[in-house]
Amino acid sequence: MNYFKIISNGIIKENPTFVLLLGMCPTLATTTSSINGMSMGLATMFVLVCSNIVVSLIKSLTPDKVRIPVFVVVIASFVTILQMCLKAYLPEINKSLGLFIPLIVVNCIILGRAEAFACKNGPVASLCDGIGIGLGFTLGLTLLGTVREFFGAGSIFGFTLLPETYNVLLFILPPGAFISLGYLIAIVNKLKKA
Repeated sequence: MNYFKIISNGIIKENPTFVLLLGMCPTLATTTSSINGMSMGLATMFVLVCSNIVVSLIKSLTPDKVRIPVFVVVIASFVTILQMCLKAYLPEINKSLGLFIPLIVVNCIILGRAEAFACKNGPVASLCDGIGIGLGFTLGLTLLGTVREFFGAGSIFGFTLLPETYNVLLFILPPGAFISLGYLIAIVNKLKKA
């Protein structure tokens, strides 16, 4: 099995943000800045990688009738661990992402990868799938957050690049998320066709 291809597939061909259009709730809500987008992407990636590995290890022990509830319990366990660590070590990020950390449990990317990939493959391939999809999601959220922060606040990762007079508040507000995401998806589609 080509593990590099599995990883690159999640970043390019099956990018959750720009190609599959999955996980739109955290994508649009948490990307008001580069650091928020990257933090949400990394948090989701942690849960995705860990849950993929566990699901691939317990797939033969899990009856088909309770497969989905078992997957949700596995995912919820890792989200709880993540939230406890964020509260203890990164309280500012935990406060910034707020409710969207517990909502990782119902993120369709994670449950979808558990169902579509991890329960049909071994732990190493599932790890690579989690890394690929997680990196694709993190890159998508970071890019969207960077675009919104640059045009809305004139900064990137908190470093001011433009004077305040050039800021367009619309990009920090919810409509700016839709506008920015739409243009980024159009650019990605154009690049894929070229």
